[in-house]
Amino acid sequence: MIVLKSPREIELMREAGRIVALTLAVLAEKAKEGVSTAQLEEWAEEVIRKNKAIPSFKGYRGYPASICVSVNEEVVHGIPSPKRILKEGDVVSIDVGAIYRGYHGDAAITIGIGRITEEAEKLIEVTKGALEAAISVAKAGNRLGDISWAIQSYAEKHGFNVVREYTGHGIGRYMHEEPQVPNVGTPGKGVLLKPGMTLALEPMVVAGSWEVEVLPDGWTVVTKDKSLAAHFEHTIAITDGDAEILTKL
Repeated sequence: MIVLKSPREIELMREAGRIVALTLAVLAEKAKEGVSTAQLEEWAEEVIRKNKAIPSFKGYRGYPASICVSVNEEVVHGIPSPKRILKEGDVVSIDVGAIYRGYHGDAAITIGIGRITEEAEKLIEVTKGALEAAISVAKAGNRLGDISWAIQSYAEKHGFNVVREYTGHGIGRYMHEEPQVPNVGTPGKGVLLKPGMTLALEPMVVAGSWEVEVLPDGWTVVTKDKSLAAHFEHTIAITDGDAEILTKL
């Protein structure tokens, strides 16, 4: 069942989203060569809790950390580790969730460490562009398939592929609510978008094949061909006009 949110609920999600955005801004600044992904985890938890929120991911379905940090061929759900040290040329996706007074915010960014390859730069820009394209069509009266197609067509037009096994999702009192938001789809198909819907849109774009697999840790998703991956995400609210991005400063 898709739950439409009241203005009060969206206000709480807006604050959860602000905390997520603030956390990502801090981590983007601190993610440099020589820093471990575990240090990013510590900084993230500090910011989230200082703002009277709770990390969404910690303990969720047994996940052991407060954020996900996925490097290079890792697509999503990379577990922070003191042994994973960032180095120049790495492509790093950071996914953050926070719960504020019972409501979730969820967003992700991908950044390069130092100088990165032209392919990596293009991959990051295209993935960010795919998210922007999705948000631009996330309007009442359109269909869920319009969002999915916006992501898929934008990425493929620029020579990249979209991961198919993982999707965006509804969000609110729970991290994952209905509906699922695939990153591939057909325009004009699927659920009708209505004001009050809150969605986490999250294109996962890869430089090679879209096929992925999960590492033995049971969490980290990697590209099968070890090609680079990027991930951007925003939590949005469907309104009577343009979608409102809830996870921005």
